[in-house]
Amino acid sequence: MSTLITGGLLVTAGDAYLADVLIENGRVALVGRDLDAQATRTIDARGMYVLPGGVDPHTHIEGGGIGGTRVRDDFTRGTASAAHGGTTTVVNFCLQEKGQPFSDTLATWHAKLEQAPPVIDIGFHVAVVDASVGGMDELVAAGVTSFKLFLAYKGRMMVDDETAFVTMRAAAEHGALVMVHAENGGAIEVLIDEARSKGRTEPIWHARTRPPGLEAEATQRAIQLARLAACPLYVVHVSCEEALEPVVRARQAGHDVWAETCTHYLFVDESALERPDFESGKFVYTPPPRQRHHQERLWRALGSDALSVVSTDHVPYDWREQKARGRDDFSKIPNGAPGVENRLHMLHHFGVGGGRISLSRMVELTATNPAKLFGLYPRKGTIAPGSDADIVIFDPERSHTISAETHHTGSDYNLFEGTEVTGAPAVVLVRGEVVVEDGELRAEPGSGRFVERARFGEPLAAR
Repeated sequence: MSTLITGGLLVTAGDAYLADVLIENGRVALVGRDLDAQATRTIDARGMYVLPGGVDPHTHIEGGGIGGTRVRDDFTRGTASAAHGGTTTVVNFCLQEKGQPFSDTLATWHAKLEQAPPVIDIGFHVAVVDASVGGMDELVAAGVTSFKLFLAYKGRMMVDDETAFVTMRAAAEHGALVMVHAENGGAIEVLIDEARSKGRTEPIWHARTRPPGLEAEATQRAIQLARLAACPLYVVHVSCEEALEPVVRARQAGHDVWAETCTHYLFVDESALERPDFESGKFVYTPPPRQRHHQERLWRALGSDALSVVSTDHVPYDWREQKARGRDDFSKIPNGAPGVENRLHMLHHFGVGGGRISLSRMVELTATNPAKLFGLYPRKGTIAPGSDADIVIFDPERSHTISAETHHTGSDYNLFEGTEVTGAPAVVLVRGEVVVEDGELRAEPGSGRFVERARFGEPLAAR
């Protein structure tokens, strides 16, 4: 099966130019102007952008949280939602249980993948709770080349500094990247207990008990530990200026530190946590929404490469049942929000359309950089001969109203409800096969594959 995409504006992280793309056997075969090639199918992309498929390195499909709650997306539904938004690869978190061998953790999550097969490609990170079990080398050999440490959620996922440092040293030895959720979990628990004792239980106290300074402290601590361990570090969901500052200093000093923000931190501010009738509960995620002035600082950081990636931290709880469990106590609201489907919508309309970032920078933030950092490049994250034909034909004039009524995740609400945007995917291909076309899912469960990723800094060879 071959496909020829003609007449579109091909956008990569480094350039944008009119070109045709010939796809053969799931890979890009040729790129050039007015290709004289025969193909089984031709897609006319005139007036549209031809983008590399998005890579989202931060999703919690099939995850769980407070009180044993489970998110509303299995891997079939969650990856379908991603595909509708122009994401063709996700890297999802697998949580290790205390004392569980890493190999058992991986087997557990592969079983979930088999029960609800994906429609796009997928990789795994492992969130480390217990580093004493060993076996990280086996995971790296199996293509799991990134590990996450939570410095928050005391009594559940939070690790102490000893575990963090041991994990970082092992990751450095085996060629893996360490990711860190940077908040001071111990201090946060003190503030939560204090707020509850004074009857301060409304959702706004989720933000007031997780102040920016505690994100900044943990970010700086993680950077210093990683430097001592000679380990590359990736700071997830940076939400505020205070946490950004140590990242900027580390990068200016040439240290192996990268960071992301998430779509919602660019558009949702702390006032959302004061909405009436418990609508505020929709916006309980961690770190919390910050005061509005932080958004401008994050946008500037995206333009300067102080921040390298925009992810979604997709955690698809529902509002009416699951989040409502914390209606009378903010600390019982499951943390997280859906978002995997709307990253390109929001970044194109408000980022590119608003003159904040270029088209090429949008591609770099959503596809190329995450592919490079997470061992997927050059098979993913670009459009070049030999790369996987993961391609989004994006219509820059297509109007779309974001709504829970029409999105494809199992969550019953959307953070950006009612937002009208211009620009949306028209056709999405994974390894040359059409997954979404004109808003309709065309792929069957199982058309996506698990991707074994390369060690940090190494290219992912074609297969």
